[in-house]
Amino acid sequence: MEPIEKFRQETREWLEANCPASMRTPMPEEESPWGGRNAKWTNPDSKLWLDRMASRGWTAPTWPKEYGGGGLTKEENLVLGQEMRRIKARAPLASFGLWMLGPALLEFANEEQKREHIPPIVRGEIRWCQGYSEPGAGSDLAGLQTKCEDKGDHYLVNGQKIWTSYADKADWIFCLVRTDPAKKHDGISFILFDMATPGVEARPITMISGASPFCETFFTDVKVPKKNLVGELNKGWTIAKRLLQHERDMISGMGLGSGVGSSASLESLAKDYFGEANGRIASSALREHVAQQKMDGKAFALTLQRTAEEAKAGVGTGAASSIFKYYGTELNKRRYELMLEILGTQGLGWEGEGFTPEEIGVTRSWLRSKGNSIEGGTSEVQLNVVAKRVLGLPD
Repeated sequence: MEPIEKFRQETREWLEANCPASMRTPMPEEESPWGGRNAKWTNPDSKLWLDRMASRGWTAPTWPKEYGGGGLTKEENLVLGQEMRRIKARAPLASFGLWMLGPALLEFANEEQKREHIPPIVRGEIRWCQGYSEPGAGSDLAGLQTKCEDKGDHYLVNGQKIWTSYADKADWIFCLVRTDPAKKHDGISFILFDMATPGVEARPITMISGASPFCETFFTDVKVPKKNLVGELNKGWTIAKRLLQHERDMISGMGLGSGVGSSASLESLAKDYFGEANGRIASSALREHVAQQKMDGKAFALTLQRTAEEAKAGVGTGAASSIFKYYGTELNKRRYELMLEILGTQGLGWEGEGFTPEEIGVTRSWLRSKGNSIEGGTSEVQLNVVAKRVLGLPD
């Protein structure tokens, strides 16, 4: 038996034996496994599944084993993904640490920082948030003004961040700060600190969707140990750009969807609301729209997969990540527009009787999808990047 097939067999057997039945169903929003010091597990199987996967490093399958990762090759990671999809297994962990910070630490952190921070990310023990945007520095991120002063044995941070996702629930923050006011891009540093540090305050912002995933975050004389500076002083912009690529890749993936909002479920949703004829969606026009969405999603997924393989071979995505972020945003927004079209008047509900929780969830998710065009760099910024750095157009 070929080694990769042996790995597939062992992986299949392990997943069958260790993935709880409740983890093989679509994941309700309230069960999203973010982990962290104060994680609340509405379903005990979520914690069990996380612990079992983390014990093998399979929450971060390709990260090095010495930091708690799985150490899998790209071929093995592909097999793991295939076998998880085969049994409809949920991802065991949702984490900005996995999606954004971890890859940046692996590239830029020193050995002590890697050993301190990466294993807890893999195990889901620390929940991270991202301190980037400020009230006066959103699209122009390099204009940030949160001040970080060298006080000899520590840094002192003062300032404000905005749109800090889940800051009120996070344990630690990775944060861009101004360490040299005389320089713009070359005066920014990248630091890490505990959200429980005195002087840190997070205030949730209620969104139009009714949820409060974003926060205003205030720093007042926050003392940060000097060991928490990642990379060189005043060289944080390089790390920030790389981490933004990881964030944009994450947002791009939203266009592929999961659970109720996935393009794969559109067909069954359409049959439920429009009926079916000979096993197909009864409405030919709607059938065409669903088919187009599924084809676009599949093509996008294959493009992302190809790019991921190229990245592992040493070919960086660079400005192309802006293409993926923009297209993924538009694909996700179109998906929710189509879902509202399918629901008809049942997609107008906000609360109260007459609407199922699933219908209300679609309506609120439709509103939330609009934020994809802002977070991680606005769609307008992405188009500017593509115009200048991909197409080579003049200013």
